Amino acid sequence: MRRTSARFTLAAATATAVVMAVTATGTASGSAPAEPLAAAAAGPVGFGAATTGGAGGGTVTVSTASAFISAVQSGSAQTVRVNGTIALSSMTKVASNKTIVGVGTSGKITGSGLNVANANNVIIQNLTFTGSNDDAINVQYSTNVWIDHNDISDAYDGAVDIKRASTNITVSWNRTHDQDKNMLLGHSDDNASEDTGKLKVTYVNNWFDGTNQRNPRVRFGNPVHVLNNYFSDIGSYGVASTENAGVLVEGNYFENTEDPYHLGEGSSDEGSLVARNNYFVGSGTGQTGGSVASIPYSYTAQSASSVKATVTAGAGVGKI
Repeated sequence: MRRTSARFTLAAATATAVVMAVTATGTASGSAPAEPLAAAAAGPVGFGAATTGGAGGGTVTVSTASAFISAVQSGSAQTVRVNGTIALSSMTKVASNKTIVGVGTSGKITGSGLNVANANNVIIQNLTFTGSNDDAINVQYSTNVWIDHNDISDAYDGAVDIKRASTNITVSWNRTHDQDKNMLLGHSDDNASEDTGKLKVTYVNNWFDGTNQRNPRVRFGNPVHVLNNYFSDIGSYGVASTENAGVLVEGNYFENTEDPYHLGEGSSDEGSLVARNNYFVGSGTGQTGGSVASIPYSYTAQSASSVKATVTAGAGVGKI
């Protein structure tokens, strides 16, 4: 098993320009040819592709915490537009069939985070999360979730944690920074009974900007697809596959990342990890082993050498 150090490097950068379409260079083994990936606003790519959020329901614009909580916990399908800063004192549950989207660059969540628990069909998009007293976004016992084009920093625990039998999720075009524990997939080595066959997540076009670890750290999910992300100035490690997980790390750009990916982590046993067509600048080469289940959806990967430009231009808020 692999044990890592506690090194932590923070880096900051500014994403500019507009969302760029992902261009075609090759397809994954076992998948049919597909059209190039489009800008994320067109819809989720990968495991979360069936997510529609509040489509078909009403739309409400909120600017206070009380109005926000009432809207995201309502029993009907709804699009909740966040205009201004919402200060939460504790993790706020999100009900099924919701789209929560920031207006322009003004939508912000501070103080605490969102808890997508026992829910189905949720979109969280174009929001700035900062200073949560817990996770920024927690997903558990939930399916069909799309977390897209957010800016996430300074959460006490995780930026985006997905656990407890959650599945069919896409995490795309987010910029995470000033964050130690970034994205956890599977919370415990002892939760195989719930998690085996679940925790299927696509991480695509995210900018892991100086985040220290868990980019992501995976248990049990197989396959998990880490596709066309930009890793810059990662402190401890990038991706870790543990506890019978199967992770395909494909077409990513690793810059100043000494340990881009490895097997095992802490006291967790090794999983499997296959790396394909990644690009390295000032980085280590990573550790691979075992086999990963075939990706069940069609997609076309962008050439890894151009991922940095695409992701820094398109990730974060105000880019949809």
